[in-house]
Amino acid sequence: MLRYDVVVIGGGPAGMAAAIAACDSGAKTLILERDVRLGGILNQCIHQGFGLHYFKEEMTGPEYAERFRKEVKKRDITVMTEAMALSLGADRTVTALSPDTGLVKVQAGAIVLAMGCRERTAGAIALPGTRPAGIYTAGMAQKLCNIDGYLVGKEVVILGSGDIGLIMARRMTTEGAKVKLVLELMPYSSGLKRNIVQCLDDYGIPIKYSHTITRVVGNPRVEGLYYAPVGADRKPVLSEEQYVSCDALLLSVGLIPENDLLNGLDVKMSAVTNGATVDENRMTSLEGVFSCGNVLHVHDLVDNVSEEAEIAGRAAARYSKGELPAGDSVSVSACDGVRYALPQRVNLGDGKVRLYFRVDNVYKDARLVVESGGNRLVGKKFQVLAPGEMGSVEIDRSAICGDVTVRLER
Repeated sequence: MLRYDVVVIGGGPAGMAAAIAACDSGAKTLILERDVRLGGILNQCIHQGFGLHYFKEEMTGPEYAERFRKEVKKRDITVMTEAMALSLGADRTVTALSPDTGLVKVQAGAIVLAMGCRERTAGAIALPGTRPAGIYTAGMAQKLCNIDGYLVGKEVVILGSGDIGLIMARRMTTEGAKVKLVLELMPYSSGLKRNIVQCLDDYGIPIKYSHTITRVVGNPRVEGLYYAPVGADRKPVLSEEQYVSCDALLLSVGLIPENDLLNGLDVKMSAVTNGATVDENRMTSLEGVFSCGNVLHVHDLVDNVSEEAEIAGRAAARYSKGELPAGDSVSVSACDGVRYALPQRVNLGDGKVRLYFRVDNVYKDARLVVESGGNRLVGKKFQVLAPGEMGSVEIDRSAICGDVTVRLER
């Protein structure tokens, strides 16, 4: 049995930031990472756009990861790579398997979950049609292109306008492929506005909103697909079906937090984010277990991931030393245009708390309102709010006099 003050599961941007913060707070820290090196998804994200908020400079994903890897190496942080966490106990024991240690149990004073997320697949969305070769998730196509050096197709269609799909539209184009079309079920993009401009508009790649695939054809490789607009019920209007030829289809249809380790544990989960519900310290309903990054809720910027992970890492270190007081708390809920707000609980006391939120549609000139016990804590005007971009507001904890509600006023 190994013993650590803080065990961080996952060595991506969230895991490294959490481990650094925990170590700097005086905790004996361990990182368990299933890949051969730290960095997570950043290792295959070779495009620019990372670090503008956190480091105040623009860098690629590998550069951002390397900056954190160097910081990890400077500290007395134990790193186990190729280490798969198999189970998590309510007593904060982690069972892991790695080539170096074999099967090992680790007793933790506190645990930080930082496992990231996975992509929805063709099966997950019940993609209609045949199942030929040439259908990839956008992230898998990114890995094949950027890490392994393979071009997945020459004529590409992308379903979904998440950030990975938008970035891969540009990447496929710069590698010589023809991206013929991007289809999006919703009437708006789920990606950042800057990626719509830089990855589609700048390259003349068309996007059709309120459209979806009706069937894929081809054997043994995809030869094309049929698509159609959708009505208000988001069902395809088959009378307006069209055909486009292609030899590759990339799916950018959503991300799912990797919370399988929590199965069987008494951890309250959010039906909206598919992550755990947490307080402002990012502690879940299971004491001593913290969650951060994309395993908690899908972020738009890695800079926000790092900042959130630091909160979880510092709090985990304090908990492991018995310095994180337990007190009364209030719930935080979202309604009237706000899809979710996080954290879902706030402990009473002094100081400021930052709430993060996402809206359920595109809104212009809307006011975000935060209320507690019938009193208005915040009323902040936004010119534009979109589902692809996470917003935040700060509230004064001492002004909280009841459960908190976050909503839009239009």
